Amino acid sequence: MMKVDGRCQCGSIRYEGLVDPAKVRLCHCRDCQLFSGSAYRVVVAVDKASFVLHGEPKIYVKTADSGARRVQSFCGDCGSPVYASSEHDPQVYVLRVGCLTQREQLAPTLQIWRRSALPWADQFSGIESHDGQ
Repeated sequence: MMKVDGRCQCGSIRYEGLVDPAKVRLCHCRDCQLFSGSAYRVVVAVDKASFVLHGEPKIYVKTADSGARRVQSFCGDCGSPVYASSEHDPQVYVLRVGCLTQREQLAPTLQIWRRSALPWADQFSGIESHDGQ
């Protein structure tokens, strides 16, 4: 396990927790494309027990491609993404690797939701792929 810390761009929201660097995911789902404004989003999960949040993010609830209701949180001041989680009693918070101080040490090990991947976004070597979550 690795201790990580992150923040939004303006610094209004800060957070920390423990993550498994072997479980960093590159997600190609349509929601990640829309929420990030990019072809994919790089994410890593942190258990509720180790997640510490400072500040109050804004919340948006959306039904994901999987059919699950997902909370998307972001800074209300600068718009930076903070985490995603289940809608009720989340046990895991999915952090955006780009907002973590340790992002250089958190390379993706798996691509998920490949069926939604943009055709040109298949230029990645060394990352295992599978469809679904």
